[in-house]
This record gives sequence, structure tokens and C-alpha cells, in this order.
Amino acid sequence: MRERTLERVRKLLAKAERTDNEHERATFMAAASALMAKHGIDSLPPAGTRQTPGDRVVTLPNPWAREKARLVSLVAQAVRCRPLLIGRGDGGQRVHVFGFAADLERADLLATSLLLQMAGGLARVRVPDGVTAVRAYRRSWLLGFTDEVYRLLCAAESEAARASTGAALVLADRRAEVERAVAAHYPDIRVSVPRTSGTGYRDGVAAGRRADLGRTGMTADTAPELAPGR
Repeated sequence: MRERTLERVRKLLAKAERTDNEHERATFMAAASALMAKHGIDSLPPAGTRQTPGDRVVTLPNPWAREKARLVSLVAQAVRCRPLLIGRGDGGQRVHVFGFAADLERADLLATSLLLQMAGGLARVRVPDGVTAVRAYRRSWLLGFTDEVYRLLCAAESEAARASTGAALVLADRRAEVERAVAAHYPDIRVSVPRTSGTGYRDGVAAGRRADLGRTGMTADTAPELAPGR
């Protein structure tokens, strides 16, 4: 059943990546986010079961390597992984992500799709008349997109956790395990906050909201992955 759920998620994400219709993209991403969050809860082991967190290093190339790395980091964080930005290397910005196998898989699927959607959205952006700092506008658009996607993914994760009896204790234990794994690799961690300049942030937020919220009346005929019981 878990593999079947992931296959449905993959199909929904693929449709979100291909469409130029913002309403369709919103619906596909809303369904994918909810399914992915439920998959994360369904993958939890029984309370008291001991698992070992894993980790992986992701390298994001230019252009916009830092902004891509931030998206990957926040998506990972939203799905209960622990990301660390570890700077340049291997031709791009690197993110070291810690988490349990099912959550690492979810983070990879979502981040890969959202990177494509973010790039497509940025390519379609028309800089407003009067804006002279075009690069600053585009960078702030990317930050706004990422922040809104993060907020909406967190909401989907919280909703799935609330619907599951007994999930809170298991999730707390797993967070502690992940933090111990991070501390073993990086005993001294410095937190940084990105600075925002440019006027595109609000437009990026709106695009991020469209990437993850369904407000349309699409039918199961249009998107068979949305049909109940599939």
C-alpha cells in the first residue's frame, strides 16, 4: 500500500510539473502534499521500535544555488528531516540532510518536483514595470515561493499527525534521534537567516501558495489519482 501511495504521489507531482495552468497545479500539489503527509504517518513504526536515522548530501548547482539549497532545506525540515546548509562544494551549494529513510524519500520526491516548479514559475515571471533591480526582484520571488511552500507543507504534516492517534510520542522520539545524529556530525552549529531585498517576495509567496493549495473543482476524470480509494 505504501508503494502504491508513493506512485500516486509521483503521478500527481509529474502532472503539477507539466501543466502551465496554475489552478491545475494547485490541485495536483494539494493532493500530493496530503498523500505524502499521510504516507509519512503510515510509515511510522510502533512506539518503542528503534530505528537509526540516515543522511545524505545534496548539491544544488547554479544559477540560484543558494536559493535552491534553501528550498531543499525547508522542504526537508517540513517533512521531519533535519537539514544543514554546509556551503559550497562539488560545483554548487550543499545541504546535508538527516532523517529516517521514509522521510528522506519524501523530502527527495517533494524537493525534486518543487525545484522544477519553482524554476518554471520564475521563467514565467514578468518583472513589474518600474522595477530596475531585476535580479533582486527574482531572488525575493524565489524566497517568497519557498517560504509559502514550507508553510503549506508544514500545515499538511500537522494535519496528518493530528489525525493519527499516538503519533505525537513516536514523532518526538524520532526528532530526538535525528538531533542526536546531527550532533554527532556537527557538534557546533551556527544558525543563519537569509536577508531579503527586492520586491518580488509577495509575488513569490502567491506562486508558492498556488503550488500547494487546491481551490478548484477538478474532477477525478481530470486527475484520476484524486479519486477516492485509489
